[in-house]
Amino acid sequence: MSLDASEVRVAITGELLSAPLGTTAPTNASSALPAAWLGHGYVSDDGVTENWDDSVDNIVAWQNATTVRAARTESTLTLACTLIQTRGSNLELFYPGSQVVSSGAEWKIDVKPPTSDRRSFVLDVIDGNELIRIYLPNAELTERGEVPYQSGEAVGYPVTITAYPGSGNVLMTKFSNSAAWGIGIS
Repeated sequence: MSLDASEVRVAITGELLSAPLGTTAPTNASSALPAAWLGHGYVSDDGVTENWDDSVDNIVAWQNATTVRAARTESTLTLACTLIQTRGSNLELFYPGSQVVSSGAEWKIDVKPPTSDRRSFVLDVIDGNELIRIYLPNAELTERGEVPYQSGEAVGYPVTITAYPGSGNVLMTKFSNSAAWGIGIS
């Protein structure tokens, strides 16, 4: 029987990290990442969502008005979450092209019109001893949501990260230490 509850994963914890393009890529699910990888800290309780936006056009034959084929015309991979730690790395991600700088004993960010800020991203997903590491070699922030400033709610920075093809046309690499990933493959 193929029903096995031990193969059900829950994203109990983890972290979203980013690094400059060309930073040493991960090679497995569990090795420590080099210091160039900056963690973005806590994410809201909605977690992180991997989303595929695919567009498919049906090709309809003249005979019987029957669909005879489908042609994929677009496919976009995104990761979306709300960062809830207000720190320099998150502000610089949320305001691409702007930098947090020291202003005496305080800090400031002059928010400029957004620019392209391509980076590599890693999302570590942890379920006890089971690990999943998602690596986007070439991606950038493409959407920002509303930042709430209200009593009883964390100040959050809703971000959507879009993946672009990297070396070998790879959008994303997923690693896991789970033996279940090897079940049923040839």
